[in-house]
Amino acid sequence: MNGRRYFLDTNAIVSLLAGNQSLLEMLNQADYVATSIICELEYLAFSDLPNEDKELFEQFREQVHITDLYSDDAQLKEQILQLRAEKKLKLPDAIIAASAKKQNSVLLTEDKQLLSHAEINSECYL
Repeated sequence: MNGRRYFLDTNAIVSLLAGNQSLLEMLNQADYVATSIICELEYLAFSDLPNEDKELFEQFREQVHITDLYSDDAQLKEQILQLRAEKKLKLPDAIIAASAKKQNSVLLTEDKQLLSHAEINSECYL
């Protein structure tokens, strides 16, 4: 293990489940892999998602930590609101970025807006 902690954005999940071998190798070397309930919902909400992809996601879900949102987590809520206001992020992106930060993890994403902010510890997985 290399001590790396990764948090996957929805586009990283799509790429991983589509067979991105370099991403798979990176995650296999990680000490911790997580994603947000927001990413789970975004993935499962794709229109016309085949049952095979839903089953593949369930297998993925068993291998990673899924972070939830709790109404009493004032620190996370404040961080989400701060990212949304200061960085002009869409609410789902602010939730995902704040959740990654809370988990002390690198956010793996292709999202250029998330990658453009030095305050968000993110990397492009491609």
